[in-house]
Amino acid sequence: MNEKDFNVLKNAINNKKPILVSGCLAGMLINYQEKGNLIDEIRQLMLDGIAIAVCPEVLAGLPTPRDPAEIMVVDGETKVFNCEKIDLTETYQLGAERTLGVALRTGAKIAILKSNSPSCGCGKIYDGSFTEKLVDGDGITAALLKENGIRVITEEEFRECLN
Repeated sequence: MNEKDFNVLKNAINNKKPILVSGCLAGMLINYQEKGNLIDEIRQLMLDGIAIAVCPEVLAGLPTPRDPAEIMVVDGETKVFNCEKIDLTETYQLGAERTLGVALRTGAKIAILKSNSPSCGCGKIYDGSFTEKLVDGDGITAALLKENGIRVITEEEFRECLN
């Protein structure tokens, strides 16, 4: 995590400013497998009224559980397909737009998002082969938040910040 991201995160926590978090990191059973990825410190931020849990896929109307999805580049365009080869790009874009709306309405300047996800991944995402191969890139939501000036960090970077 760079120093600016660290300072924005610390400022938000210390001043009780809103932080977006992937709902699964807060323990909500909403990832594609209907599981959570609980991080106790993120759950505590929610209990303290600082963190706002979001799930772009759920905001877009996708069910839980759901087939896994990954980002692929097709003819130079970023697309999201599930493992059944169904194009979910528009749905993922809708979830990203709704998540951005939450950020703008609440004034959140930073988001802690689930790594590697086709929505929330930041810096690394799965390559679209469904073989767990990671490549450089951002998920649809992470990219949109960044384009709109919201800092995005992964749960690993958040954990580094705690040390």
